[in-house]
Amino acid sequence: MEDSFVNRLKGDKVIWIIVLALSLISIAAVYSSSSSLAFREGKTTFSFLLKQMRFVIFGLTALYICSRVPLGWYRKISILGMIVSIGLLIATIVMGTTLNDAERWISIFGVSFQPSEIAKIALMLYLAKVLEDHKFETFKEFAIWILAPLGIMLLLILNGSASTALILGGLSFLILIIGGIKWSHLIKSAGIAVLTLLLAVLLNQTFGLFPRIQTLVSRIENFVVKKDIDENLKSQDKQKLLDKTFQADMAKIAIASANIIGKGPGKSTQRYVLPHPYSDFIYSIIVEEWGLLGGVTVLLLYLWFLFRCIAIARNCTKMFSAILVIALGLLITTQAMLHILVNVSLLPVTGHTLPLISLGGTSLIIMSSAFGIILAVSRSVESGKVKVNPEEETQNGEQIKAEEIEL
Repeated sequence: MEDSFVNRLKGDKVIWIIVLALSLISIAAVYSSSSSLAFREGKTTFSFLLKQMRFVIFGLTALYICSRVPLGWYRKISILGMIVSIGLLIATIVMGTTLNDAERWISIFGVSFQPSEIAKIALMLYLAKVLEDHKFETFKEFAIWILAPLGIMLLLILNGSASTALILGGLSFLILIIGGIKWSHLIKSAGIAVLTLLLAVLLNQTFGLFPRIQTLVSRIENFVVKKDIDENLKSQDKQKLLDKTFQADMAKIAIASANIIGKGPGKSTQRYVLPHPYSDFIYSIIVEEWGLLGGVTVLLLYLWFLFRCIAIARNCTKMFSAILVIALGLLITTQAMLHILVNVSLLPVTGHTLPLISLGGTSLIIMSSAFGIILAVSRSVESGKVKVNPEEETQNGEQIKAEEIEL
C-alpha cells in the first residue's frame, strides 16, 4: 500500500520534497508566530496549529488533484479562467469586503477569498495558451489577444493592490519576452503601459479612483525617508514617521537579534510586537528563531524550486507547457523573494505572504494548486520520455490517451 502511494506521486520528485519541506516549516512557523493573534481572538496557539495543519492538508489535496489533471484540460479552461477572473475582480470592486483599507476580498457561499490570487494563475494559463496559438505578426492581433485582456485585469487588480498589479505587469512582460514576442510589440506595449499608469495616477489625484496607488507611493516615501531621519524634526513628526514604519522596524529588530542558529523554536520575542508575524512578516520570525541557517534554507528552497522549473521547461516540446511552468515558477519565486526582501528591509512593505508558509486559508490552497499545475507538466514530461511499444498501447482494453503523454 505504501509503494502504491509513492508511485502515485507522479512528477518531479524534487518539487514534491520542496513542497513537503515548506509545508512542515509552515506548520512550525505559524504555530510559533500566532501567539499575538491567539491572544487577540481569545484562543490558544494550539488551535491555530490545528487550523494551519488543516489548511496544509487541504492545500496538499488540491496540489495532488491539480497534478493529476491532463494538460489538455488546462488548455481548455485557460480562456474561461481569464474571463471568470475578470468577472470576480469586478464583483470585488462592487461588493467586496474591505481589509487594510483595500477592497480585496469577496465571499461566495460563505467562503472568503482574494480574486487576485485566482487571477494570478488564470493569467499565467492564458498567456501560455495564446502564446502557443498565435504568432502575433501584427500589433493589432497582439493588442486584441494580449494587451487588452492583460490591461483590463491589471487595472482591476490595481484597485485593490498596486504592488500586485505592478508585479504581474512586470512578470507578464518577462513572459512575453521568453515567448518570443516581437520587440516592436513590446516597446509599444511598454509605452502604452506607462501612459496608462500615469493616467491612473491622475485619476487617483483627481477623483480618487485608484487609492492603492497613493498607498504604494506613501510606503515608498516612508521607506526612503526612514533611511535618513532628520534629527531636527519635531519629536511629534518623528514619532508619526516611526509609526508608519513600525512593522518594518520590528522585522529588522527580529532579524538583527538572531545569530547563526537563532533563539530557538518558539522563543521569538518580536512575534508579540509585529502586527502580522504569521503572514506578512513570517520570514523575520523564522530567522529570529532558526537563525541565519533557517533563513538561508528557506531562501534556497525557493531558488531550488525555480531551478527545477527551468529544468522541466527545457524538456518540454510544446510552447504551452514550457511557458506555463516557467510562468508559474517565476510567479511563486518572485512573491517569495519580495516577501523576503521586505522582511530584511531591502524593499518597502508590500503585504505579500510567503508561498506555502504564511498562515493561510484559500490563498494557501490556491497557491498549492499552482504547484500542482507545475507537477502536472513535469508528470507529462516524464510520461513523454517513456517509449510506448505499439503492441502494448492498450491496457485493459483502453488505449493510452495522447494527452497523458503530451509535453
